[in-house]
Amino acid sequence: MTGTDAVGVRRPIVLIGILSSLTAVAPFAIDMNVPGFPELGRELGAKSSVVQLSMSVFLFGLVVGQLVIGPISDRLGRRRLLIPGTALFAVLSAVCALVPSMPLLLAGRFLQGCAGAAGTVLARAILTDRFAGPRLPFYFSIQSMILGVAPVLGPMLGGLIVTAGGWRAVFWVLAVLGVALCTVVLLQVPESLPPERRATTGIASTFTTMGSLLRGRPFAGYVLTLAFAAGAMFMYIGSSTFVFQDTFGLSAAQYGLVFASNAGVMLIANIAFGITSRRVPTPRLLAGYIGIAVLGALALAIQATTAPTLAGTWICLAVVLFGIGGTFPSVSTIAQTIGRSRAGAAAALSGTGSYLFGALTSPLGGGTVGTMSVLMLAALVLAAVALLFARPWRPIVERTLA
Repeated sequence: MTGTDAVGVRRPIVLIGILSSLTAVAPFAIDMNVPGFPELGRELGAKSSVVQLSMSVFLFGLVVGQLVIGPISDRLGRRRLLIPGTALFAVLSAVCALVPSMPLLLAGRFLQGCAGAAGTVLARAILTDRFAGPRLPFYFSIQSMILGVAPVLGPMLGGLIVTAGGWRAVFWVLAVLGVALCTVVLLQVPESLPPERRATTGIASTFTTMGSLLRGRPFAGYVLTLAFAAGAMFMYIGSSTFVFQDTFGLSAAQYGLVFASNAGVMLIANIAFGITSRRVPTPRLLAGYIGIAVLGALALAIQATTAPTLAGTWICLAVVLFGIGGTFPSVSTIAQTIGRSRAGAAAALSGTGSYLFGALTSPLGGGTVGTMSVLMLAALVLAAVALLFARPWRPIVERTLA
């Protein structure tokens, strides 16, 4: 392995901050736009279901973009794709701000997702290129912490922007963010994959690497673990507003505090992972986090079948989200370690699984505590089964791929 704890990195925290910002672009592009949905629908003459489709097509673009950009970067290098990707994200954000019709907005959002995938997938690949050993899980925990703040800040910032300048202003802000990130990448992010470590086969054959990774039982099991855990989290995101506001009668502001507190619990889990990963093997930590999430979901389902209370639901969800919060950096560390020789393909598969399952499951949570709790429990039990399939008691072994 050519990696050391910090390969050619003089200021690792600066690099981690830049990579984390690149990863957070996608959640911001999703969440900042939500407060402007009603105004967007009125101006473009679209039904609410069509307006919500703009989020789905962005997620789909994010999935497609990762599957394409990740493997190709193993052949061409990271910067050659990261710079045009962030630049195109800025351009397409401006295009979305100018579109006169809903069909054009949907097309723009899909392409914006494809371009935004560059930052999402290549940030994990560059992190894997640059770091190894005990620092890798610590840096993934930092990345996850910053990523976890985005769903909280996104709607808040989006609401302020929409109030001040309308829904189109959100896309102008995203365009400025894209320009800023592109500039920072140009100045501060050198190529992390030297020619001697790149795939030597043709670009088309680099996609077979993903199949080789998925045929490996440990990698497939860990990626599925993350995908099912992400599905449970997206069920919570899609359903919690109805549960806390319609069932328990909270105001929008009060629900915002609940959502923010639970996001804070996920950040605490990330911090705990970063601290303990230096002493405890990552697979063992992952098993513990999944176990906590399952127990929290089981408690949530039990109290939902009797007499669900606001406090009980809030506490149980906090336990679940603590487990999920530790799952993300754990699986990222393991998956990237196994696929280190083709970090782009590994990052594409792990990222695609979480976003794809999230997109598919977010509408399924329903609007009641019972429905949400049962489906979240089912998803987390499947995550536990996938983890057993990965056999976490065995050492993590890097796969050498041509």
